[in-house]
Parts: sequence; C-alpha cells; structure tokens
Amino acid sequence: MEWMLEHSTLMLLIAGGAGFFMALGVGANDVANAMGTSVGARALTVKQAVLIAIVFEFAGAYLAGGEVTATIRKGIIDAEVFNQTPHYLIYGMLSALLAAGIWLVVASWAGWPVSTTHSIVGAIVGFAAVGVGMDSVHWGQVGSIVASWVTSPLLAGFLSFALIKSVQKLVLNHDDPFQRAKKVVPFYMFLVGFVITKVTLVKGLKHVGLEMSFGSSSLWAVAGGLVVAGLGVLFLNRIHPDPEADKDFRFSSVERVFAVLMIFTACAMAFAHGSNDVANAVGPLAAISSVLANGGVIGKESIIPGWILLVGAMGIVFGLAVLGARVMATVGTKITELTPSRGFAAELGAATTVVLASGTGLPISTTHTLVGAVLGVGMARGIGSLNLRVISTIFTSWIVTLPAGALLSILFFYFFKGLFGA
Repeated sequence: MEWMLEHSTLMLLIAGGAGFFMALGVGANDVANAMGTSVGARALTVKQAVLIAIVFEFAGAYLAGGEVTATIRKGIIDAEVFNQTPHYLIYGMLSALLAAGIWLVVASWAGWPVSTTHSIVGAIVGFAAVGVGMDSVHWGQVGSIVASWVTSPLLAGFLSFALIKSVQKLVLNHDDPFQRAKKVVPFYMFLVGFVITKVTLVKGLKHVGLEMSFGSSSLWAVAGGLVVAGLGVLFLNRIHPDPEADKDFRFSSVERVFAVLMIFTACAMAFAHGSNDVANAVGPLAAISSVLANGGVIGKESIIPGWILLVGAMGIVFGLAVLGARVMATVGTKITELTPSRGFAAELGAATTVVLASGTGLPISTTHTLVGAVLGVGMARGIGSLNLRVISTIFTSWIVTLPAGALLSILFFYFFKGLFGA
C-alpha cells in the first residue's frame, strides 16, 4: 500500500483509464436504451441520434450522476473488511472496471443489449466474494438491486402501456387524428420538459453547491415543461397533413407529429440514462480515489471530485459514438415494430422509471427498463406483435452477463495481486 500512496498520481491515472474504458462500454451498449427506439421508429437517423445523445448523456452524467454513484460505491460490499488491506479494495475496483468494460465491448460488438449494471455489480461481487471473502458482500443490498431489475421493467412496461393506450384514446381513435394530435402532443411535451427540469434541479444543483426546495424546484419544473411545450408547438406548426401518404396509412401524418415529440423524449431518455448509468463507471473509480486521498484509510466520507464524473461522461460519449449503432439496431427494430407514437410511449415510460430510480439512488438496469417499456408497447397490440426469438436471446444474454463479469473480475484481481504484491 505504501508504494501506491507514494505513486498515487500514477494509480489515479491507471484507475482513470479503467474508468474511462468502463464508461466507453456503457456508452457503446446502453446508447440503445436512450436512442434505439427513436432510430427504430425512423424519427431520427443514427447520426442525429448520436449527436443528441452526446449532449444529453453528458449533461445527465455530469449534472445528475452523483446520487446513484454513492449507492454503487458504498452499498454492495462491506468496506470495513478492507481496513487492514486497503490495497485489496483498489485491486478489486480496478478488476471490476476492466472486467465489466471488456464484457460490454464484446457484447456491443456482437450487438447484444446486455445490462451494464449487471456487469459491474457481478464484477464487484465476484472479486469480493472469491478474492476477499463471502462476508465482504452486503448480500441484502445485492438482493434489493436484483429485485429492482425485476420491478423496473414491470414499472416501465406498465407506464408505457398506459401511455400508448392514452395516445390511442386521445388521438388515434378520433375522426381527425391529425388535428387532435396537434392539440394533445404539447401536453405530452410538457411532461417531458417537467421530468428533465425536475431531476436537474433536485439532483444536479447539488453537484455545483446549490440547494433548492421541493416546492421551488416544482415551480421551475413547471416552467421548464411550458418552455419545452412552447418549442414543440413551434415545430408542430410547420407540419401539415399529407393526404397522399394518408391514403396508404391513415395515421401517416399523425406519426409525423409524434416524430417531433420523439426528439424531446429521446433527449429525456438520454439525460435519464446518463444520470443513472454513469455510476457504473465512476462508482469504483470514486472508491479508489477515496482510498488514495485518505492515505489508505477506508470509510471516510468524501465528496466525489468533479473530474471523476467528467471521466465517466466523456467515456460514455466516446463509446456511443464509436460502437453505439450496433446495439441500437437490435433494440430499435428487432423486438417489435415501432412507429413514432409507440416509440414515444416506450421512451417516456422508460425515462420516467429511470429518473425515479436515479432520484432514490437505486442502480436499476436501463436495459431492463427500456426492454420492459418496448414490451409494454408491443403488448398493447397483442403478443403476436413481439419477436419472441429475439426477446429470448436478449434474456439469455442478461443471464450470461453476471457470471461473465464475475469470472473476469476474479482473474484480474489475482493478476493485480501478483503484479503489485499481496
């Protein structure tokens, strides 16, 4: 440990590189959760989706990522068991970052939408249980996280199902659905603006040293919702019905209205995803930084440095730009056929679920959440609209992710023990 403290800058550089690599994997795999539905519904091109995601993923990760980071960092393993061997915690967190990052890059290259939360949690539990001892893991906390992986897709599926049903009742089932859509869609835009503004004010301002009461933030969130709705109305006024296209598909013009709405919901989902999943990359990095900053002492409270969130945000952006399109195609086009109205319901349902989880500090899987939302939209049209073969493949990849992350992490842990000394 003395060597590490003497060369703490070098260790932080190594840890920062591992954190960036893990964040790259998060961006490469989970961009599909934020943008896959928009591309699948043909509301955005892949290039447009990546550009939008770069802005809002970065903003969500940097402004609102700290709350979830604390849960990943302190909730899964018992830090006290490392008091006599703090260097083991550093080895383990480095191992977890590299193991999860490698698995995510491999999965992204193959187009598998796996869970980044599964990856990092499995990796942390793997090195701690095998390399340190079974009692080093907070199994109760792990159990609550596993439970959230079940409840979050159910909640997202329910919200998305309710949203698409509201679209059908309020818009599609009317005699003039196009004019009806132009009246109703601004209300949906208000909801999107409210969600983004609320989470930014309540959580994001904490990271710049400002506090705001719930009432004040609610008023500002209403204002944010009105601004987004106003911008939406400006865009909607430029859209006119296309009678020729409507002859082939009655709702062709209506779906063009929802395509505008999907731009806003895509921004909301990207922001929500960044706020939740940056923890998977910077949580272990924050633990390493804390140990080195406190001279090898574990357990002291420390503010997460801004540079750590910056590393995570930049890694996510780089990963989604380089490898994001592969998984995006799987989520956006292969589970069920998406139109802009269906994609909107899936994105807003998933974004709301992720924002709620981010606000409570629970590290849910956005992959599970988004897939649950898409399934909810598909179920509104009947189970025959779902590609069950693709869904079974996705579920299988989720199951494989936990042991893959754990095994790689164990191997890296013993490698670092041999390299730096036990």
